[in-house]
Amino acid sequence: MAARSTRSPRVRRRPVNPGPTPEEARRRLSRMSQLRFNRGQVLASALTVLLGVALVAQVRSADEAGLGQLRQSELVALLDDASTRVDALQREVVELEGDREQLQGQQGDAAAAEAARQRLESYEILAGTVPVEGPGIVVFVNDPGGVVTQTMLLDGIQELRDAGAEAIQIGTTRVIASSFVGTDPDGRVSLDGNALTQPLRILAVGEPHTLSGAMAIPGGFTDSLRGAGATVEVTEQDALLIDAVRTVGEPRYAQPVPASEEP
Repeated sequence: MAARSTRSPRVRRRPVNPGPTPEEARRRLSRMSQLRFNRGQVLASALTVLLGVALVAQVRSADEAGLGQLRQSELVALLDDASTRVDALQREVVELEGDREQLQGQQGDAAAAEAARQRLESYEILAGTVPVEGPGIVVFVNDPGGVVTQTMLLDGIQELRDAGAEAIQIGTTRVIASSFVGTDPDGRVSLDGNALTQPLRILAVGEPHTLSGAMAIPGGFTDSLRGAGATVEVTEQDALLIDAVRTVGEPRYAQPVPASEEP
């Protein structure tokens, strides 16, 4: 077997640069301190200046022009919105001027009395103190298994109100702002302390098609009842009579604020 050499391999080292002499260093610094511009550098500097001036002009133009920077579709939308607002304000001005002329004219007392009568009728309807009639819907609920819950009934009332029902009667009870849904001692769902009886009949005065559409919302009142096993029938009517009325008691705590103290 041949003997292996024990000599270490030769390693090459990079020659060490002794660096510039002091005299050469001074010459290099002198050359670096002298500014020299060629044609390309001058052109680049000019373009940079022009670009800066253009950007400043654009910013100033945007600040001054305002609407001039918007797209045509945005300007059209703004114009339509402004026109709609102007038309609405003009109609309101005409109505208010007409009311003022009536009140200031020879028939001012009669006009004021008529306006007061109309407000009184609206308040009586909202308070449920008078019978009302008009178009609407009738909802029949057959619930022999007693699946109607408080939540379901509340949802039904809210859906009718959201759809614009101006008067609601459930069974023999008129629904008003202070109505509440609870349970009687036997655990049956009640409205203002009156237990619901079967079959349940709900009357609602308002735009019939809108009200019936609200009752057909997936996952809503009628959908939940049918899913629980009850049967529901909704019919639109041209004329309904809601004859259940309420007696308004004197408020115990709330008192009107005098006109001189209103904020």
